[in-house]
Amino acid sequence: MIHQFDTIIVGSGGAGLYAALEASCKSKTAVLSKLYPVRSHTGAAQGGISAALGNVEEDKPEWHAFDTVKGGDYLVDQQAAKILTEEAVQAVYDLENRGLPFNRTPEGRIDQRRFGGHTRNFGEGPVRRACYAADRTGHMILQTLYQQCIKNDVSFFDEFQVVDLILEGTVCSGLVVVELATGELHIFAAKAVLFATGGFGRIFKITSNAYANTGDGPAVCARRGIPLEDMEFYQFHPTGIMGLGILISEAVRGEGGILRNRDGERFMERYSPTLLDLAPRDIVARSIQTEVLEGKGIRGDGKIDDYVHLDATHLGADVLGTKLPDITGFCKTYLGINPADKPIPVLPTAHYAMGGIPTDTDGRVLLDKDGTVVDGLYAAGECACVSVHGANRLGTNSLLDLVVFGRRAGLHIADYVNQAAMPAVDESDAAGAQSWIGRLTDGSEGPHGGYISDEMQTTMMEKIGIYRNERDMAAAVQEIKELRQRYDTVRVQDSSKQFNTDLLELIELGNLLDLSLITAESALKRQESRGAHSREDYPERDDDNWLKHTLAYLDGDEVRLDYKEVDTSIWEPKPRSY
Repeated sequence: MIHQFDTIIVGSGGAGLYAALEASCKSKTAVLSKLYPVRSHTGAAQGGISAALGNVEEDKPEWHAFDTVKGGDYLVDQQAAKILTEEAVQAVYDLENRGLPFNRTPEGRIDQRRFGGHTRNFGEGPVRRACYAADRTGHMILQTLYQQCIKNDVSFFDEFQVVDLILEGTVCSGLVVVELATGELHIFAAKAVLFATGGFGRIFKITSNAYANTGDGPAVCARRGIPLEDMEFYQFHPTGIMGLGILISEAVRGEGGILRNRDGERFMERYSPTLLDLAPRDIVARSIQTEVLEGKGIRGDGKIDDYVHLDATHLGADVLGTKLPDITGFCKTYLGINPADKPIPVLPTAHYAMGGIPTDTDGRVLLDKDGTVVDGLYAAGECACVSVHGANRLGTNSLLDLVVFGRRAGLHIADYVNQAAMPAVDESDAAGAQSWIGRLTDGSEGPHGGYISDEMQTTMMEKIGIYRNERDMAAAVQEIKELRQRYDTVRVQDSSKQFNTDLLELIELGNLLDLSLITAESALKRQESRGAHSREDYPERDDDNWLKHTLAYLDGDEVRLDYKEVDTSIWEPKPRSY
């Protein structure tokens, strides 16, 4: 079956919905999602969206841009960061005007709280910059944008899984997707396609990411010859629920929560004397891991699965119940504790991809280091790399990225499709997808994909985690290559057509294996420590040799690497201190 739309958005999170909202003002727009839209992972974002409103204390977009660049360990493209922070203020007010119920100050303004790495006056001290709706900010953004898209008559195709991209040279013509309800393949022809498929945290064993976060957009692009940028930089959030990875928002520390080791010491005083528990996430995650490995975790055995305490007892039940109700509920549900009475056991959890599909500041996908544009192909949100996060994303900049660059991409698409012709597609464009799915469902004997998935996640967690070294990463590359070979023999165990989740999971596993290989190879080749990429054998940042973006091309079983310059047009790179 062939469908035609001016604009196709893949993914119904914040970036996808905002792009659809803007594109639908001038074009016939559809959103494809493997989930019901309000189940998208944007809804899991808790703490806030950053903007220099200055409602609680003085703040400036320039300070916010500097924090973004410094927090990203100077791998951030600085003009992109300037756009992000300057457009942040209006973006938040636009969300408010569209109906988002932000928390309020006594004067009725949008309330703001502290978050890690956000400072006043270029690092002088912490600032209240995060605008929030209790600890449900992402959920509120999702609901608000979905309602507006319904109002704009956006067409939604829920429970459709993208399988392939129709790409001729440097022109995108559409997509091949599988309808989960029937198992049938569909072709969507479009003048413009935008990927907003979110992250791929499921390459790791312990992650805050939902089961659906399998990197579908980046993987499809990589198989079509599009490079992925800065994939070695994967953020571990400092405070996941011990053993589960479910996120305990940075908002707990923003409200005054304190990290303590087995001795009750506020150990961040030793690692970040200025910002303490609200240092950038890469620093806090490494600090926790260091305490654990030195035997200062709560169990004190020095093993990697030991943990520390996040102490919020001094905040009191009223503050926790009013400003952090979901977090309080998580602790009661999953840990059986009330954070007003007992500290929360936490450990770093795989959380956010700084890398992804390379784009310009209008969301257009780029094919190489020279900035060659793929006509009609866009990306926004976590699956994209603008790059405004560099080597380490600041908390609350993720929701801001979704809104600012989702909106910019949608506006550019709205203009682009009005001067572009509808591409010609036919059934032959689905041949590649038919071959892949046909192999998985041909009825022959094969192993279950779950074993491969478990091995992949364990390998990535243990060898491409917070601390890295050449021996482990080289071993990880070989192990992932072997798992990809074994994947070729995997077959579905369920032969049904309708809602075949076995097939869906195998498609997702194929995507994750490709992204695991690209991530591991990119990390192995970067011989320095920068942001979230921390190497024991190269412990220092090396601007002379490695102040550059990685571009990784997937070529069968190998990954070819190229590099491009970082925009340092505003601030010269300096050592980070907090």
